[in-house]
Amino acid sequence: MVINFSPQAFSTKAAISQNITVNFNYQVHFTKDLFDLKNTTLVEVINPGQEAGQSKILVVVDGGLLNFQPALLEQIETYTSFYGEILNLAEKPIIVPGGEAAKNHRTCLDQIHQTIDKNGLCRHSYIIAIGGGAVLDLVGYAAATAHRGIRLIRVPTTVLGQNDSGVGVKNSVNAFGKKNFLGTFAPPYAVINDSAFLTTLTQRDWRSGIAEAVKVALIKDGDFFDFIHTNTTALNHREGEIMQQLIYRCAQLHLQHIANSGDAFESGSSRPLDFGHWAGHRLECLTNYSLRHGEAVAIGMALDSTYSYFLGKLSYWELQKIVTTLKALDFILYVPELAQYISEVDHPRCLFRGLKEFREHLGGELCLTLLEGIGESCEVDYVNLSLYQKAVWQLQKFALS
Repeated sequence: MVINFSPQAFSTKAAISQNITVNFNYQVHFTKDLFDLKNTTLVEVINPGQEAGQSKILVVVDGGLLNFQPALLEQIETYTSFYGEILNLAEKPIIVPGGEAAKNHRTCLDQIHQTIDKNGLCRHSYIIAIGGGAVLDLVGYAAATAHRGIRLIRVPTTVLGQNDSGVGVKNSVNAFGKKNFLGTFAPPYAVINDSAFLTTLTQRDWRSGIAEAVKVALIKDGDFFDFIHTNTTALNHREGEIMQQLIYRCAQLHLQHIANSGDAFESGSSRPLDFGHWAGHRLECLTNYSLRHGEAVAIGMALDSTYSYFLGKLSYWELQKIVTTLKALDFILYVPELAQYISEVDHPRCLFRGLKEFREHLGGELCLTLLEGIGESCEVDYVNLSLYQKAVWQLQKFALS
């Protein structure tokens, strides 16, 4: 074998160019009563490998969910035992705290990693995450970082998880006082949306997930926004069929964006699906996570919509329709943390520090999504802080009216 190269080239510089294309395929399933013995969805999703029961399964459950579904652990064990030839449960399900607490400390992450190691799970094993968006983030990060990737099956149990975070490709934990500072882009093996879990949600959690549907409607689908605007009463009254339509369309729009935007892993700075999120993420931190993610995003969307209006990009009629819809869904549009230290942009508790954190999260360049109409978005790389301050005061007026 003869290798042809020029030694002189190495006295200056040399490079080998490489291009890798990787296809990811996963399905989002919609079902009801996943762990009913007659429901074979999970069995059909699991690939048992060359021999039945060869692939081990680890289940991680949101502890907050057990307050409303106390029989869930027993149902899981009964179900996996009944289908034991395929579902090889490594050990009893791990229980982690629900909400942001799961992402704020390393304890839960270490527990999952230690259990993976103890039970000898490999890259052909499965981790099933059952819970809200924060728990899905945590378990997804643990799965993605153990053995550089163990197959993850997400079972979102909240509106927010089923229509947004649970169907995407991102996983994360919080660190250094910043939301989602540590994370990965790792698509799940599959997602299973079980509508039965939504029936026991608190009204607050039921409502919170609707914010992400409003978001994707505002930036991508005016007709979908009209559907939400028309059905605010039905959604408040928890009409299941209307909610299922909302979840399906919202998940569909998110998945279409991930597949067709050309930047599924967000290597650039354009992130339209984060409309309203720079302020939302900042408010979560400033309120010590007393605001749910969806509640904070609702405020962030109202703020960015108002700012879009002050820039002349959005009509006042459209702004009023957005604000009216959010208020009809019982979202609070103003909290004191919005205005604290608002004129002191370098203060650690100033809202606008969130712009700096958002820029760093994007990759160093600021790129904000704003509205040019309901269902039409645009991107800007510069902000007028005085207009944003004006938008904050206008939000306070909207909240009081």
